[in-house]
Amino acid sequence: MNEVIRVGMADYKICRAPQKITTLGLGSCLGVVLYDKEAGLCGLAHVMLPDSTKAISCDNRARYADTCLQDMYDEMIASRANPKKLVAKIAGGASMFSHHQESDILNVGEQNIIASKQKLSELNIPILAEDTGGMKGRTITFSPQTGELFIQALGTGNYVI
Repeated sequence: MNEVIRVGMADYKICRAPQKITTLGLGSCLGVVLYDKEAGLCGLAHVMLPDSTKAISCDNRARYADTCLQDMYDEMIASRANPKKLVAKIAGGASMFSHHQESDILNVGEQNIIASKQKLSELNIPILAEDTGGMKGRTITFSPQTGELFIQALGTGNYVI
């Protein structure tokens, strides 16, 4: 049962060890992992935008940091994760355009990082590690068995946080 669960853009999924979970092509999107090591349970969200309250319609709650992280948290608690044991790791949120030409409005990556950190703080979930910002795309894979977040970053190679 060493299957790898794939999470698409604007989606989240949960899994249990020994499964692993992955999402591809994080540019300005942010990958947010929540996990309870004792339960061997984790969730991975591929957050696309920061705030559902600024959207014209919220037809996909998994698209936004505020609603996606709340829904993933609720599902993990329902699956017997201990809210006091949940921790997070985050990666992505790149600035995909030249810093000289990018306004704050276009810097979706930074907005995703800020919104996700705010929601994690509201849920009392500490962030153990992060690899965010910069101008590189990332693919991430998380192992709830080891707690390791494997990152493949364009132009800088592979590493673990």
